[in-house]
Amino acid sequence: MIMSTTHSDCEYLGIQKLSEHLEIKVSSLYSLVAQKKIPHYKVGRLVRFKKLEIDLWMESNKREIVDVSKAARLILKTARTPARDINRVVKKAIDDAKGTVYTASHGKPDQVKGLGKEVPYGTV
Repeated sequence: MIMSTTHSDCEYLGIQKLSEHLEIKVSSLYSLVAQKKIPHYKVGRLVRFKKLEIDLWMESNKREIVDVSKAARLILKTARTPARDINRVVKKAIDDAKGTVYTASHGKPDQVKGLGKEVPYGTV
């Protein structure tokens, strides 16, 4: 099988032409080149891009559109839990917070450090 190539298949673009073609800033293209994230050729200090390779690269970077309503339904379905489960989760979160905030190493919130005795709130 013989494949014919057209002029556009072998077309090389400079950084400015590719910037216009992809509607991307020149600085962004230079950054992609430096990170080796875009197919390119270097001729001395010049950077060239093969149009066909760039088109294939763009296709490989395609992101699928997520059906938002389907994702929302899934989130709502998993969020529907009985009230007792929610109460248990809230109680556990409060208990965990109390355990990490008011531990012996922190002392009581109304204790003055160094005095070894408690003082009424606000008398420091």
